Amino acid sequence: MTNSGKPTPPPYFNIDPETAASRLSQPIDTLRFAKAATFAAKGRDDLAKRGYAPDGRKRLRKFSTWEVCRYLLDIAPAHLRRVLKAHPDLPQGTGEGNTKWFTLEEVLALRDHFATEGSAAKQYKSWRPKGQPAKVIAVANFKGGVGKTSTAAHLAMSAALDGYRVLVIDLDSQGSMTSIMGGKVEDEWQTAFPLLARDYARHVQAENANRRLAGTTELPLDETLTESLEVSPRNLIQPTHWPNIDLIGAQLNLYWAEFQVPVWRMQARSWPLWDALTNALQTDQILEDYDIILLDTPPALGYLTINALSAADILLVPLGASFLEFDSTGRFFDMLYSTFASIEEGENRLRRQDGMPEMKFEWDAVRALITRFDASQQTDLANVIQAYFGDFMTTYRQELTAMVGQAGEQVNGIYEADYREFNRDTYVRGRETFDRTWAEIKEILLGTWWRDMQMEAHEDGKA
Repeated sequence: MTNSGKPTPPPYFNIDPETAASRLSQPIDTLRFAKAATFAAKGRDDLAKRGYAPDGRKRLRKFSTWEVCRYLLDIAPAHLRRVLKAHPDLPQGTGEGNTKWFTLEEVLALRDHFATEGSAAKQYKSWRPKGQPAKVIAVANFKGGVGKTSTAAHLAMSAALDGYRVLVIDLDSQGSMTSIMGGKVEDEWQTAFPLLARDYARHVQAENANRRLAGTTELPLDETLTESLEVSPRNLIQPTHWPNIDLIGAQLNLYWAEFQVPVWRMQARSWPLWDALTNALQTDQILEDYDIILLDTPPALGYLTINALSAADILLVPLGASFLEFDSTGRFFDMLYSTFASIEEGENRLRRQDGMPEMKFEWDAVRALITRFDASQQTDLANVIQAYFGDFMTTYRQELTAMVGQAGEQVNGIYEADYREFNRDTYVRGRETFDRTWAEIKEILLGTWWRDMQMEAHEDGKA
């Protein structure tokens, strides 16, 4: 029997204005935003603490013999058991039977042992040439929702599992990376803001020394700037629940930097504001203390992002396989060109007048990375993006899996998820999503370190 009745009209037909008005609340004043923010802050804290220990701290889970042998040390389980039996001083793990569970600290100790006592044909510790500084990786795109923070967090965790020492600097005032890493940030003085202030204050001190000699009016050095002179990155770095990942966190007041930096620049036009973060990392020897420094940037090309990009050796640009994200990323590259070419032009005009060598910005590598990829629906567009961006693209596309989504709900990375909560194949597929991304970035890291080492040797040979 066929239904000859009329179809139900669309929901936007026949809306009654009087009924619509009756459903409205009273007009919203500014205090209502404060109430909403308070509720959101409480909800954010409740959600962020899922998976925390009863004492309110976030802790990293242990890793099983299967994980250690498959993903972390590249040794056979039987061989690991023999080595542990022969060396009772090594971490023995916990648990009964053949499956033991190890903390990451214990895995790092096992790495050290196998690096000295294991097979010479295997590389148990990840390579970094002696004397070379840490590599700085900025993860940036001014389009939000592209997987920027998730990608940065998983790269930090991948590198840590690979044995590297990692510093994560959260430059996004939303503080999502800080939440993932379990960081606690009370105010802007525990963020990167005082590092920018300190750089400006030091510039003012040098400028004022010249002004005193010339007998001209000095620039003001207010209480904020004076206080910033006492701040070092070491004051701001906090440990995380990962033994080899440290954090400089972020919170809402960090956004104040976007308003304060241009004010400082107007007061002292000669201040190279884009070098503030670079100077902090270099002058305080942070580049020697870590292997990798990861910068998670806000979704805007503001002063914090400019500082991150200027400090970076490697730029990673996540985007989804959609027209809008492709279009936005293309405009992001255009703005990068306009911004940094303008800085170069202005600086070099002055340098040429003073007979100084010209400056230019350079990056070891730039890669655009497709995230949240659905091969069944997005392959054609991803191929188009790959064709237009060419060697800017990573070869692997980061697939969206159920495991990635579930880990995100728990404010965790997939490496923090216990594989026993999943089907083993689901865990392997989900982990591969970020393992393959890390493999490409690690290849770039090792290649750039090697190239730097060869260039340094060449320069020493010329000398």
